[in-house]
Amino acid sequence: MNNRALALRRAVRIGIVVLRYAFGATFAYGAYHKITRGWTTTPIMREHFEQRLTEIDPNSFSAAYLRYFAIPFYRPIAWILTIGQVIVAISMLTGKGVRQSAALALFLLVNITAGSYFNASMPPYLVTAVLLMLDKQEGRLAWDALSDTTTVFMVGKRDDT
Repeated sequence: MNNRALALRRAVRIGIVVLRYAFGATFAYGAYHKITRGWTTTPIMREHFEQRLTEIDPNSFSAAYLRYFAIPFYRPIAWILTIGQVIVAISMLTGKGVRQSAALALFLLVNITAGSYFNASMPPYLVTAVLLMLDKQEGRLAWDALSDTTTVFMVGKRDDT
């Protein structure tokens, strides 16, 4: 492999790892917000769903989703969402089970979108979840595939074989 291709692989790897950390951090913040604001123990989520229902077309799929699923089951949804966010955050920040938790994140994001909470930030999250599902490298930094080169971007690690 030539130096240019190796540099490109490194740049992509670094980008994916940075993206994974950012993804994990946003999920950690979401879980923290829900836990500290009592979303799992109070009707806050139901109130958000009911408010959103008044803002959208009553004949839309999102309205039916909110009316027949999200509002009646707001409490288990709050727990599943919060626990799911904690799992995704821990996985992304530790690098363990990334593909599985990326699939969980995609599931959570699709359900959030179904409830008509789609905005401009959602497509990058959906694409990131899919990219992380396709990433086959595990580990906190996950640059192991590049370690066959001279210097890897890890402090003190060289492989000059």
